[in-house]
Amino acid sequence: MMRKTLALLSLSLGIASVNTLWSAVAQVPDLPQPAQTSPVIPIPVPSINPEVSPPLKPLALGSDCTPRHACLGWDEQLWGSKGKRGDRQALLASIDHSLRYLQKDAAIAVYQKYPIKEITHDRVVRSLRRFRQLVVQSKSPAQLQAAVRREFTFYKSVGNDSNGTVKFTAYYEPIYTASPVATAAYKYPLYRLPPDFDQWAKPHPKRVELEGQDGLLGSKTQLKGLELLWFRDRLDAYMVHIQGSAQIQLTNGKKTSVGYAGGTDYPWTSIGRELAKDGKLAANKLSMPGIIEFFQQNPKELNNYLPRWERFIFFKETGGTQATGSISVPVTAERSIATDKSLMPPGALALIHNSFPYAASGGKLEYRRVSRFVLDQDTGSAIKGPGRVDYFMGTGKLAGDRAGVTGGNGSLYYLLLKK
Repeated sequence: MMRKTLALLSLSLGIASVNTLWSAVAQVPDLPQPAQTSPVIPIPVPSINPEVSPPLKPLALGSDCTPRHACLGWDEQLWGSKGKRGDRQALLASIDHSLRYLQKDAAIAVYQKYPIKEITHDRVVRSLRRFRQLVVQSKSPAQLQAAVRREFTFYKSVGNDSNGTVKFTAYYEPIYTASPVATAAYKYPLYRLPPDFDQWAKPHPKRVELEGQDGLLGSKTQLKGLELLWFRDRLDAYMVHIQGSAQIQLTNGKKTSVGYAGGTDYPWTSIGRELAKDGKLAANKLSMPGIIEFFQQNPKELNNYLPRWERFIFFKETGGTQATGSISVPVTAERSIATDKSLMPPGALALIHNSFPYAASGGKLEYRRVSRFVLDQDTGSAIKGPGRVDYFMGTGKLAGDRAGVTGGNGSLYYLLLKK
């Protein structure tokens, strides 16, 4: 989840990729959340037994799907529409990022142990190279769709119900204002990774033990001296924890960025779910905007709810670089996803099918159900099992608005060349 170094943010104030960009996945019970940037974390060795519970199964597509634009693989966003430019170059760049990852010894080692025997390192690489050629050569969504359906096998995720149902959230990289020094106004810090963190005894200290109920205790704990920069609003600092990364506008006029450097060993806790459980938010308010509005109107509740997520995130300055996923390559707006890397093939070509919000007239958002070619380049602490996908929306306010209301159930496929 930039989990990515971005710790992608989840609109539920619980972003799913807590180690990634704002992963809209993490906080809102069943709604899309802002993206997080995934922290760069080791790719776990897959532990599944494909003979017992394979997370992916080959799908027989058939050739009679009509209308074509409603069939899998119709990705008109690549060519653009209604006066908007397509993002074909962005997809090509994302493919190249995955190919760069797959050249590494670490990637080769992961695939040597990947339990689904027909999904090999060589096949994933060949699939990406051929798909890249098709993207370059195709003149329309129909051409690309036809070529992909002809040349590739679609491996469908079994989902969270063994019937292919996949829950989607979204994350994004926010832009925040922060101060390089503590002031009366800017007093809520982010912290660097302690140099002796590997020696910290477990169980680790909880969030409240490190920064206090009010978020200001750090100077009196083992966090003293590790301050990286300071925020005016405690919720902003917390959101960066959820996201895992952020672009920063400094009060001195300079710009920088921060990314995930490490975190204490506690599970994800959805603040949105906690608010719902306590009857503080109605169901129609369980979205990132609704959660933020609640805390703006009830600032004292921050001290009650923020410590409930016991995990604490540490950061490093990344100098304005792009948000990075868990496989240590940049994540690309609307072309990168985060999944459970103990199950899914890292860096591989995937296809998602779900409804996503798009900008419409009057500053509104409208939903469209789409197929979208993506690269699996991130993960997140809240992204677990074959039935979870966190979709990277990009950077800035519009990306955050869209991520915050992304959700629902869709489907996930991995595309590999036919043998």
